[in-house]
Amino acid sequence: MPATNYKRVLLKLSGEVLMGEQDYGIDPAYVARLADEVKAAKDTGLEICLVIGGGNIFRGVAGAARGLDRTTGDYMGMLATVMNALAMQNALEQAGVPTRVQSAIPMSSVCEPYIRRRAERHLEKGRIVIFAAGTGNPFFTTDTGAALRAAEMNCDALLKGTSVDGVYDSDPKTNPDATRFEEITYSRVLNDNLKVMDATAIALCRENSIPIVVFSIREKGNVAQIIDGTGTKTIVREDA
Repeated sequence: MPATNYKRVLLKLSGEVLMGEQDYGIDPAYVARLADEVKAAKDTGLEICLVIGGGNIFRGVAGAARGLDRTTGDYMGMLATVMNALAMQNALEQAGVPTRVQSAIPMSSVCEPYIRRRAERHLEKGRIVIFAAGTGNPFFTTDTGAALRAAEMNCDALLKGTSVDGVYDSDPKTNPDATRFEEITYSRVLNDNLKVMDATAIALCRENSIPIVVFSIREKGNVAQIIDGTGTKTIVREDA
């Protein structure tokens, strides 16, 4: 078992990580590398759910800023997450991991609709489940969708893989003196407006006592290190 004693986790990945070194879209080689890392984590006995953003293809907020109706933009973003989910499913199954995609927007030709009991059964049978299309509603981010699914699936933690190795008191990309937290409370994240996840997602995790583990997904092998309790990360929880 993992050193952290997690039994079931939800791994949230930003869509941007699927680009690899590209400026846009999906890099199959990088997705395959991510799939290998997820497989290695699953091989420890862990039950894994995945949520992947759609920012590498389309982001609703950005579209709204360019004059597109926000609701339309958000639905387009949800469809982008389905594309990413299918790409990850393909990579995982090529690595020998049975995987199911469940979408909050029904599209029976390409994936299953989201049904909680069916998702739980998949996890019990050793399959990875990828939740796509966020919550199925506009004005909610994939972070909120991830927090919601983590609560519904009774996950022990929400692992958020990003481009930085934790939560900082300011943006480390612009401030070289930014300080990384080892642990921090949900309330501190909300009160200081630290850009970990959106406020709704943080509140959902707090209400359901789901710790958020923030780490860099771009470092090879980091998923397994986070699972076994090592690796650089920040843990967001109430008793930090």
